[in-house]
Amino acid sequence: MPTLAAVLQLLVAVAFVSIPLVRHRYGPAAKAAAEAELARQDVPATVLEENGLKFDASGHETAAPVAIAAVMVAAASLNLAGHDWGRPLTWVFSSLVLLGNAVILYSQLTAAKSVRAAFVRKGDPALLRIDVPALLGAAEGAFPRWVMPNLQNIRHTIVFAGSAVALLAVTLG
Repeated sequence: MPTLAAVLQLLVAVAFVSIPLVRHRYGPAAKAAAEAELARQDVPATVLEENGLKFDASGHETAAPVAIAAVMVAAASLNLAGHDWGRPLTWVFSSLVLLGNAVILYSQLTAAKSVRAAFVRKGDPALLRIDVPALLGAAEGAFPRWVMPNLQNIRHTIVFAGSAVALLAVTLG
């Protein structure tokens, strides 16, 4: 069963690495679409940069998924090697990945509300004029149809199911 857990952990790692890869490839187009939507709304495109709203793979958008993938590869390696640390680290890391992915899913489902709330907190009149759902919709529309929502749903399925089954596998194995 540790081998099953390892294979699933490797799949989870690939799922997390897909995030920055897709954002790196299509993020510039999403940014351009968001800027065009802001221009349509008569809002300066500079508000994106000024308020840290990014669609690319910079900063934590790459560091966090790559770090999670590295941890999952390490746990998978221990499980494949039959090392005693494989089981407890799988319990810790796969549990954290399950919880973390729930937070990611929640943030994706409430993105418009969260962005609107952040804009309200800033108090900038230009930000308050933005039609946030239209802005986010324009950015999402720049990604290919296979990304939104297909790849997103596949990634969530792999992470949730893979982590849960890996936990079960090390428990039973």
